Amino acid sequence: MDRAPDSKSGCWGFKSLLACQFFPNAKADDMEKFKLLFDRAVQFLTQAKTELKKVTWPTRKQTLASTGVVMVIVAISALYLGVIDLILAKLVKFILG
Repeated sequence: MDRAPDSKSGCWGFKSLLACQFFPNAKADDMEKFKLLFDRAVQFLTQAKTELKKVTWPTRKQTLASTGVVMVIVAISALYLGVIDLILAKLVKFILG
């Protein structure tokens, strides 16, 4: 009869280690794949953080200027498309009666 693992043995030295395993149904190969995937994720995040430190961020003035340009272009485009839509709607209404 096997004894149950306890905290004093560090969960080693007995046949049944299921109570001490993080993934009880995982095989050693699966755990290696998980560890490799985790290590790659950590490496990616570390490299992303390093790259973000290299970025030259725009100043507040540049950001406001760019935002203003975008808003003006959007307003002009909306006005243009609204006029075209109005003209086409009246044309279709005239043709169809």
